[in-house]
Amino acid sequence: MNGAGVPHPEQWLARNNFDLLRLLFAGTVCLVHAYELSGFRELAWIASFLSTAVAVKAFFVVSGFLIFMSHERSTSLAAYTGKRVRRIYPAYFTVVMLCALGLAFASARPLAEYFSPAWFRYVLANLVFLNFLQPTLPGVFEANHMAAVNGALWTLKIEVMFYVSVPVFAYLFRKVPRLPAIVFVYCASVAYFALLTAAAERTGSGLYHELARQLPGQLAYFMSGAFLYYYLPFFVRHKAYFLAAAVAVLAVDRVVPLPALEPFALAVVVVFFGLFPYLGNFGKHGDFSYGAYILHFPIIQLFVQAGWFGDSPVLFLAAVVVAVASGAVLMWHGVEKRFLFRSSHYIAASDAKVSRGETAHAALSGRKEV
Repeated sequence: MNGAGVPHPEQWLARNNFDLLRLLFAGTVCLVHAYELSGFRELAWIASFLSTAVAVKAFFVVSGFLIFMSHERSTSLAAYTGKRVRRIYPAYFTVVMLCALGLAFASARPLAEYFSPAWFRYVLANLVFLNFLQPTLPGVFEANHMAAVNGALWTLKIEVMFYVSVPVFAYLFRKVPRLPAIVFVYCASVAYFALLTAAAERTGSGLYHELARQLPGQLAYFMSGAFLYYYLPFFVRHKAYFLAAAVAVLAVDRVVPLPALEPFALAVVVVFFGLFPYLGNFGKHGDFSYGAYILHFPIIQLFVQAGWFGDSPVLFLAAVVVAVASGAVLMWHGVEKRFLFRSSHYIAASDAKVSRGETAHAALSGRKEV
């Protein structure tokens, strides 16, 4: 399992803006949820400019691009699996257990009732990414607009399924022509989403809508990212044409839905800005997007339940942003970073930053001694 036959100029992949984009997407989800969970009408402008649906789809595009790249660059299936588990599960486990244990003090029920079978169901279901089986904790957030402890975790289930599917798709791509296979999976995903959405509109059942947004319905975005990874040289050579066509499709899609083209158009825009223009190595500071994404929902819920800054929506929003940012930094340095392989580009970037700092300090010290 290697990148043989996948000619990617390294300068296009080593210098990218994907870390920054993922942080922007996580920030988008956080801001919109701050409005939706708080119910402050003064914050309605956020949902007018930002969309959690678009941010989540963009996340899946980036995953398709980067996870296929990770697989192709891995020396074995075990190496690939190790990287994926280390990247996603330690922080995920931490946030699930933090909520399960820490929110005992936010529950309206006594501890004897809090640590009940429902609590164990929450822990077990969430630790294996089946959040929908038990999204609430006893007596927690029951008076909020939504009682779910961490409603943002539904995408992690899909993300993990993407991780599992990548080796299967990569094997398939070696057995059959890659491009037709990608196109087939893309079209099947679009068809699945269209059929389930039509069923939801016809019957009024929320179940069909929920099924539509699960794995098959999101594969079009993931496979679009995969296409742009595998055919990156072609994309780069014709990037202006790709971008112009994608922007046109997305503009029309706002007026007349183009479900068959929208996933790929969004992927083109995301990957274009992920590569051009290069805005610097944001990864040297760490990757705070994942921590922000998995922490923001329960933090907002706590603010709402406690009534903090309830008389000032602006202060409420500012406090949420500060709390989520602080939590993301702590999660990165206290948990995520510690489980990464030394070969991780985040560790390499951090080490390079420290090395440059030590060199600069030594130079300054030398000048002082002179």
